[in-house]
Amino acid sequence: MFDTDCVIVGAGVVGLAIAREMAMAGHECIVLEAGTVIGNVTSSRNSEVIHAGIYYPKDSLKAIACVEGKHRLYDYLREHHVPHKNITKLIVATSDAEVGTLDEIRAKAAANGVDDLEFLTPDEVTKLEPAIRCKAALISPSTGIVDSHAYMLSLQGEAEDHGAMLALSTRFIKASSIDGGFCVTADSAGETTSLNCRLLINSGGLDSQDIAGAVDALAAESIPERLIVKGNYFTLAGKSPFSRLIYPVPEKHGLGVHVTIDMGGAARFGPDTELIDEINYDVDPKRSEVFYDAVRRYWPQIEDGSLTPAYSGIRPKVQTEAADFMIMGPADHGVTGLVNCFGIESPGLTASLYLAERVRESLTA
Repeated sequence: MFDTDCVIVGAGVVGLAIAREMAMAGHECIVLEAGTVIGNVTSSRNSEVIHAGIYYPKDSLKAIACVEGKHRLYDYLREHHVPHKNITKLIVATSDAEVGTLDEIRAKAAANGVDDLEFLTPDEVTKLEPAIRCKAALISPSTGIVDSHAYMLSLQGEAEDHGAMLALSTRFIKASSIDGGFCVTADSAGETTSLNCRLLINSGGLDSQDIAGAVDALAAESIPERLIVKGNYFTLAGKSPFSRLIYPVPEKHGLGVHVTIDMGGAARFGPDTELIDEINYDVDPKRSEVFYDAVRRYWPQIEDGSLTPAYSGIRPKVQTEAADFMIMGPADHGVTGLVNCFGIESPGLTASLYLAERVRESLTA
């Protein structure tokens, strides 16, 4: 009756982790990806940071998934020889008021099981990062960076080794209920095709709400409203003066304009926070003015003209008070065999292996 056991919509980092998890558990899987390559949207437009799990509300799925996922991710990267570095990061306070916020950040981190943050004095910060000026800082020893594309390729390879199939340039159109499962309709290179499956997993990122809305058995009230927040990145010309990640105290919709280092040692700044109504990835060079102002709070020596527009990413948030990750399985919405993933923004890359396990478990909860 079924062409495959499981259809997964979306081949971003979380979708690929889910494909690996499901395939290794013995499920025959097909992954539908509208793009021509894997991970070409949110998964390739981020800071490539392995987050420690510091900022998120206690007992939130973001907090749990980040802390658990971090340990699993480091183990996976080492085992599979995926390029990464446990580079550490500094969270810097640039005013007396922000020094008190560092106490709050450390307490929140400890509540999440991240108990390795240490306070640094300005002199101690200078010894580690001579270019930084601050009132105080926290150092996070378990923060790192990863080659996200190499990681996704590894997930894809392992999923395929266990029988999963990837269908690129294949856009999900709708899913109709059939006895014991779903009939999935998709557009593949201009041709409409359909396949029957027992399990359907929506890991569509920015498109998750639209995908969920095209599942006929799912009530509209089970789909949370989407909030999209754009983050722009600028590249620093020349050699980076930093050897660690540098973060300011967080802001409302993000972690502030921070310094990240890529695997080649180059520095980039971002993301900022830009509320938008429609998806677009243009980076306005004029936004560099905001970046210079933000960066000079902790790096006064940054020179005008040293920042070049790089790329932007969009955070697929949900319009809820907590803005938490949402893994909604049959127990949540009443549709047997269906899982929807909503609001999977940062730290989705860090949390990907743990989220994949939660998705699988939600199908039998």
